[in-house]
Amino acid sequence: MSTPMAMAPAASVATPASGFDWAFLWHRLRGSPLTLVGLVMIVMVLLLLLFAPFIATHDPNAINLKMRLLAPSAQHWFGTDEVGRDLFSRVIYGGRLSVGVGVFVVAIAGISGTLLGCISGIVGGKVDTVLMRIMDVVLSVPSLVITMALAAALGPSLVNAMFAMALVRVPFYVRLARGQALTIREMPYVKAARIFGASNWQILRWHVARNAMPPLIVQATLDLGGAILMASALSFIGLGAQQPTAEWGAMVSTGRNYILDQWWYSAFPGFAILFTATGFNLLGDGVRDLLDPKQKGR
Repeated sequence: MSTPMAMAPAASVATPASGFDWAFLWHRLRGSPLTLVGLVMIVMVLLLLLFAPFIATHDPNAINLKMRLLAPSAQHWFGTDEVGRDLFSRVIYGGRLSVGVGVFVVAIAGISGTLLGCISGIVGGKVDTVLMRIMDVVLSVPSLVITMALAAALGPSLVNAMFAMALVRVPFYVRLARGQALTIREMPYVKAARIFGASNWQILRWHVARNAMPPLIVQATLDLGGAILMASALSFIGLGAQQPTAEWGAMVSTGRNYILDQWWYSAFPGFAILFTATGFNLLGDGVRDLLDPKQKGR
């Protein structure tokens, strides 16, 4: 009589690796056409800036007085400026500077403001009172006015303009991070961590900072477009990038002198500012809806 066959071990069921749910993200994005439009716009801009050396048709700083103020053509897609430089190449390379300034300003303001806000909310007391009164003073003055004053005091240059913009944007992140910290510090798991001897730094690092990130990310995404606009405005009035640097705001400022006859000089860099800022704003609205399902975009 044959012996019964031994029972084979149960096959292990493969489970998907833990990680970000890209299918869920795509499902949410499909429900927000404007978010997709913003994402496509930003991806287009970033690809143009990344591959600028291969896309630009001319040296952005090459001067040719014989070709000055030419209209858009097959040779110069966006025309030329007052010294014969190719505007298409200058717009592409100028985008690297303009977008880079926006990212730098948001990064500096976001990191420092988040740290100060979380410390203020966790420590409380006199530290919180003094810090918030300073933030109130800064917020009491219109952002553009105080940015212009700081940039003028430091001296006209793009670096000084960046630090002035970052300093003005810090209070927005401080107040937002403080509000999140005040809410999170009352959570049961934070109180339990204190009972078990966790220090303020440990609570800040492991509980508050991580849980406060979603609204701060939304704020940073929305601020990118505003930072690009403000940097362009400072360059337009002569407090930001200086000639011969290729920067969108500075190009619009110089091109206004020729706006009646050579419209393309200001039009193309101006359109680049509008396109990029709109893309970041649309993307920021979408990120807000993705990170906070209770928010419903228009």
